[in-house]
Amino acid sequence: MTFYPHEKLALFIDGANLYSAARALGFDIDYRRLLVEFSGKGTLLRAFYYTALIDDQEYSPIRPLIDWLAYNGYTLVTKPTKEFTDATGRRKIKGNMDIELAIDMLELATYVDHIVLFSGDGDFRRLVEAVQRRGRRVSVVSTMRSSPPMVADELRRQADNFIELQELMPRIARDALRERDREREREPAPREEDLQTPASVRTY
Repeated sequence: MTFYPHEKLALFIDGANLYSAARALGFDIDYRRLLVEFSGKGTLLRAFYYTALIDDQEYSPIRPLIDWLAYNGYTLVTKPTKEFTDATGRRKIKGNMDIELAIDMLELATYVDHIVLFSGDGDFRRLVEAVQRRGRRVSVVSTMRSSPPMVADELRRQADNFIELQELMPRIARDALRERDREREREPAPREEDLQTPASVRTY
């Protein structure tokens, strides 16, 4: 992957997509380590994390992660999920953050040199292309080594760089010994659970 020290960087994390990719590879992400990893590659201006929250739950399993991210350098963008019934009468939950991520990326593209998108969703191909037309470089982080691959081929080809998540794993994975030390320091690092989402918390 190609980064330059003078570059202004921004991270855009599709929380649910990144969570699924990491789990497919058999590891959990340490978001403190992830921030350190990319802070060393240039001037990191913002790290956005996007997720939908189930509104009617008294306790969301991802709430500890959201709270931790909000206080530790991430900009959270969240919105409540929507419930609907499909044609077969089954209850479904929808929580897509694509529009929020796309608007924020296009707005911030004026102020950065290089955007890192943590998602394999092919719907973002046109967004990446639009940012590139503004003269910005875009790297995509996902994985081709899961079965099936988590990154859409059209998104991977559009990106200036494709960063294989498995190759990042040694530097951003949660570490059992590190976790134990944090517990001793009373700094629990929250776990990702079944649903993900992002930080300054902005709710739509």
